[in-house]
Amino acid sequence: MAEYRLRTPLSDEDVERLRVGDIVYVSGIVVTARDEAHKKVLETIEKGERLPIDLRGLVLYHCGPVARKRPDGTWEIRAAGPTTSMRMESVEAEFIEKTGIKMVVGKGGMGEKTAEAMKKYKAVYAVFTGGAGALAANAIKRVVDVYWLDELGIPEALWVFEVEDFGPLTITIDTTGRNYYAERMNEVMNNAQAIVEELLKKPIP
Repeated sequence: MAEYRLRTPLSDEDVERLRVGDIVYVSGIVVTARDEAHKKVLETIEKGERLPIDLRGLVLYHCGPVARKRPDGTWEIRAAGPTTSMRMESVEAEFIEKTGIKMVVGKGGMGEKTAEAMKKYKAVYAVFTGGAGALAANAIKRVVDVYWLDELGIPEALWVFEVEDFGPLTITIDTTGRNYYAERMNEVMNNAQAIVEELLKKPIP
């Protein structure tokens, strides 16, 4: 296990050296997107229209922030905890392919389709501790911009944050396609099957 401090935009070389279990702190630009923002991004690309921000090399954070607008018009992020990433599993592979993001951050892991896309397009998935929204907010230095706020609302809008040492982030899918959560699930299933088989061998009293 190694520890890295990276700055966006991330390159293929930046993410290719990361392996499952590594700890990462990110500085630079992080964008948030949940279900609706994913759909909006892909629909915009499908229409041949330009996205409001170039996502290549950036970090995508599955997050619906708690935000408050100050009297001077600037935004204060009160909390920015991660959203369950499997909600985006059906669209994440296409999102990675079409946008060029290099890191996805969330909680709970992602599936085989996303892992395959990360292997093919050189990206990684990292988890941030659930319930630590205030810690995440502390790493946000400013809100650079927010897009589709009126259409999608605060939690679902695409937020652009400038962050400093955002983390700790633990890599659970790397560019080799290794998926920590899938490995643990397979281990649990295999152990459960072994227990069932052993029980079946025992005579009924």
